[in-house]
Amino acid sequence: MKFSLPKPSSEWDDQSIELIVGQLLRIGVLLSAAVVVLGGIIYLVRNGHVIADYTTFRGELSTLRNFDGIFHGVSLLSGRAIVQLGLLLLIATPVARVIFCALAFLIQRDYLYVIFTLIVLAVLTYSIAGPSLH
Repeated sequence: MKFSLPKPSSEWDDQSIELIVGQLLRIGVLLSAAVVVLGGIIYLVRNGHVIADYTTFRGELSTLRNFDGIFHGVSLLSGRAIVQLGLLLLIATPVARVIFCALAFLIQRDYLYVIFTLIVLAVLTYSIAGPSLH
């Protein structure tokens, strides 16, 4: 998989932007999948012998519901925390796409699309962070 940005002197045309966006999404999804698989393997190696109890629903640990807890768990090589990190990377992938598109439109001096993209980014950010703001 070859990844290259357009030369600064060349124009950022629609085709080169689409190629970069495609590569960004592909890399984001593959990276997040690899992190989730790694976390799953670590979790199964450490907890595979435990018999699952499905009579009561237990949500994710409260320590794995915020960034600090997830990063602390990753530093301890917790399988669950690494899976959570992979899911965060998966969520961050389309956010990174929108940010990249805003920058690309800015470079192209297409200010109308910059405004639309920033609105999409605001809606996306609110949909992710909004529930925690209430």
